[in-house]
Amino acid sequence: MIRIIGSAALAALQAKADAAQADAEAAQARAAAAQADAARHRDNATAAASTIGKLRAALARAEGELAVLRAQAHLDAEDRVVLRKLLSTARKQTTARNEVAVLLRHGELHSVHATQQAAEAAAVADGAPPQGWVSVAAGTPLPPAADVPWRVTVLPVHTER
Repeated sequence: MIRIIGSAALAALQAKADAAQADAEAAQARAAAAQADAARHRDNATAAASTIGKLRAALARAEGELAVLRAQAHLDAEDRVVLRKLLSTARKQTTARNEVAVLLRHGELHSVHATQQAAEAAAVADGAPPQGWVSVAAGTPLPPAADVPWRVTVLPVHTER
């Protein structure tokens, strides 16, 4: 069957067809833009995943280095404690070597000792009373050495270098 339409109806149908064609082209343009956006987002997501992987690897390395550095710091702290003890011991030994305790019996040299306590112990071993030791205040005149049965005098030792 053949239908006859007028030019006005034909023009209206042609306008609708042109509008539909324009809508289809616009839809295709939007679809292409959406595909481009999707591809860009996919590329960004891939790059982000790669960056996350690299950052996780770097974090693991940093945590390993941190563990090593903490262990080293702990060992260094222990070393410092040991060195302080050694330094203290060395200073005490150096101080002890810079003076000697001379034990006198009735003003005559009896023996020489590293410390005052060692000299007193030697005197007690040779018959001095253990509780008979007294300190004399600085500036107080000492009785004559011959009048004192036992006396310990600490003297400085000077070494030539």
